[in-house]
Amino acid sequence: MKILVPVKRVLDANVAVRVKSDGTGVELANLKMSMNPFDEIAVEEAVKLKEAGVASEIVAVSIGPAQAQDTLRTALAMGADTAVLVRTDETVEPLAVAKLLRAIIEQQNPDLVIMGKQAIDDDSNQTAQMLAALLGWPQATFASKVVIDGGKAIVTREVDGGLETLEMALPAVISTDLRLNTPRYASLPNVMKAKKKPLEEVDAASLGVSLAPTLKVVSTARPADRKPGSKVGSVAELVDKLKNEARVI
Repeated sequence: MKILVPVKRVLDANVAVRVKSDGTGVELANLKMSMNPFDEIAVEEAVKLKEAGVASEIVAVSIGPAQAQDTLRTALAMGADTAVLVRTDETVEPLAVAKLLRAIIEQQNPDLVIMGKQAIDDDSNQTAQMLAALLGWPQATFASKVVIDGGKAIVTREVDGGLETLEMALPAVISTDLRLNTPRYASLPNVMKAKKKPLEEVDAASLGVSLAPTLKVVSTARPADRKPGSKVGSVAELVDKLKNEARVI
């Protein structure tokens, strides 16, 4: 079985986010970039399936500038076999990402796509759903457990009321949630081996997908600062503040 895992280069989760002075977006210059954490979970799950003998090949795919090669090399060091960079310097919206991925999937012909449920930079949580719709494949989002049984996938997913278990025929699209697994750290020997693994570069323009933006960011701003807490002298005073100031009761 062949698994395709899309991965995205985003601002590292441990870096403090700074809004640009003109409010047009987030400052990225000279800051550490890493693989989207949800995509790390997707790569880990694909590697686990390969280690269990379920999968035979893992292809990592990223869409972005030349620097996204570093993200793909991380995926290769974690256990992916080959990688494809869809090269573009433009900002690509979720629908365009899904269309580009569809084009790569038509070339690679995988049996399963595992991807992060969302990217931590835009938090759109749209690409997996759009990709499944474009492909006409079944989908399972927010997966917390994945079992492959022959030609079908059994996925436990997190919903508001608890857990839901879905069974679907392959090929399918699965998006990962936080509790699916804990991604491994790539060892130094594997990092060195990743440098020799195949990494193909494809020009996004050659895939026949329009990257023209359809969304406009009006403004970007930091969240409002939280007001400092205060001490109360009695239960009656606490109830009064909850009722008249916080208005939660």
